Amino acid sequence: MMPPNSSQYPQQFLSTVLSQRGPSSLPYIEDVKWLIRQHLLQLLDSYPSLQPKTATFTHNDGRTVNLLQAEGTIPMVYQQVTYNIPVIIWLMESYPRHPPLVFVNPTRDMVIKHAHPFVNPSGVVGIPYLQNWVYPSSNLVELARNLSHFFGRDPPLYAKRPSNPNPSPSPSTHPPPSTSFSLGGSIRPAIPPRAFPQSPYGSGGGGGTGRVMDDPSEVYKRNAIDKLVGSLHRDIIGLREARETDMEGLFNAQGVLKQREEELKHGLKGMLDEKEGLEQQLQMVLMNSDVLEGWLRENEGKLKNLGNVDVDTAFEPCDVLSKQMLDSTASDLALEDVIYSLDKAIQGGAIPFDQYLRNVRLLSREQFFHRATASKVRAAQMQAQVANMAARTSPYAL
Repeated sequence: MMPPNSSQYPQQFLSTVLSQRGPSSLPYIEDVKWLIRQHLLQLLDSYPSLQPKTATFTHNDGRTVNLLQAEGTIPMVYQQVTYNIPVIIWLMESYPRHPPLVFVNPTRDMVIKHAHPFVNPSGVVGIPYLQNWVYPSSNLVELARNLSHFFGRDPPLYAKRPSNPNPSPSPSTHPPPSTSFSLGGSIRPAIPPRAFPQSPYGSGGGGGTGRVMDDPSEVYKRNAIDKLVGSLHRDIIGLREARETDMEGLFNAQGVLKQREEELKHGLKGMLDEKEGLEQQLQMVLMNSDVLEGWLRENEGKLKNLGNVDVDTAFEPCDVLSKQMLDSTASDLALEDVIYSLDKAIQGGAIPFDQYLRNVRLLSREQFFHRATASKVRAAQMQAQVANMAARTSPYAL
């Protein structure tokens, strides 16, 4: 049987456990499960010595809950030598809005340093990064870097001194990797021994000095079983990879749907704001309509008493200049309409081109005189208005 792909196993494991529903589901909020998965994958990518697991966590009040954890070792540098500190990082139910719970996990030949500033005797870690955890900027990768930094400043674990009263002579002169040794009177931190997975087929050695021949039928049976197990294992790996692909697609679709949800919320808010503005404009139009209807009701009787009203005599200028300005402006606009009609006629071929030019030249000259007259009248009105204002303010001048 071939071992599963170590680079894909964390993704497959996290996708499987986070997608479970029902009584076996993990107690994390659905909205943050994707973020929890990303945090753990980034942590495992930066620190391959850590592995994701699920285990039962017991609270102080006796409650038990199945939670995610990252278990393994975190490297630290102490006196220019790299050591590995075994830790367990528990992701609590309220993660990532609240920090995880970190324990140092000493082996049987290790002991926690007494009165350590960041690790209590029970192994709970309390570095400043955990105390100042801020969602969503804080993450597991930065936590692991801070653990490595603070552990390197003051190692939390030391190896126990050998307590054998009658040590037997040993031909080896090198200390075992999990025991401390003295250099210049100082005790070095313990290096956790590296564990390798056991072979599923047992050890290769055999007892005795003679070689025993196996029964051919037993050998054939054993080979057939191994072949079937290998085929089954390959099928399981294929199914797992297919399921992982489906889960990746579902998680990506979930991300796209969340983005579209935010866009829809933004668009809905804009439409509600626009609706509110239109309702205000509608109220203003209704108010103006009420005012106009009231004015019409008040003046409807006056219109009946007046009889036929001549539009030209309905409004009279207040002085000579105003009458001259009204006549010049009316003539200018009338000539503008005539020239526009001539343009339409020449485009339709209703008049000859030479006649069009002659009429436009005459009308333009007449229009010029009307515009010049209006300009002079406007200047005279402005001068009269200034003189009137000066006459009204002269009694108050010093």
